[in-house]
Amino acid sequence: MAKQTGKKASAEPHSIQNRRARFDYNILESHEAGIALLGSEVKSLYLGKGHLNDAFCRVLNGELFLVNADIEPYEKANVFQHERRRDRKLLMHRKEINTLDRKSMEKGLSLIPLALYFKNGKVKVNIGLGKGKALYDKRDKIAQDDERREVERIRAHKFE
Repeated sequence: MAKQTGKKASAEPHSIQNRRARFDYNILESHEAGIALLGSEVKSLYLGKGHLNDAFCRVLNGELFLVNADIEPYEKANVFQHERRRDRKLLMHRKEINTLDRKSMEKGLSLIPLALYFKNGKVKVNIGLGKGKALYDKRDKIAQDDERREVERIRAHKFE
């Protein structure tokens, strides 16, 4: 018998990005945090069924929470279904939470979730400390991107 040369297709966990965050905010620093989830939420995130579009982080009573993150219900879980947009506790050291809370209060910065991803079998959240961009900053960024794309197009046609 001949050996099979093809590898099995393994199911890779999906990471969920908040692409809008980098457009709306200048991210000054980022931190990694764990997150307390239910089993059906982990399975949904593994399939990539979550959104961070309107999500933000908040410190309440010395604890860090992910607010308004949308994790779709897992279709095969019937009894123990989770709420889509519940507040989820983020797991960080107390000193890190206090530092983030102090920075966000003092300088008028926001805590924005940038990504949800799997690391060593656990779900992690990448939190960014960001300052909101003004409308003219966004317009400048769009103009620069358009100019860069145009230069790339010209360069590509030049070498044909």
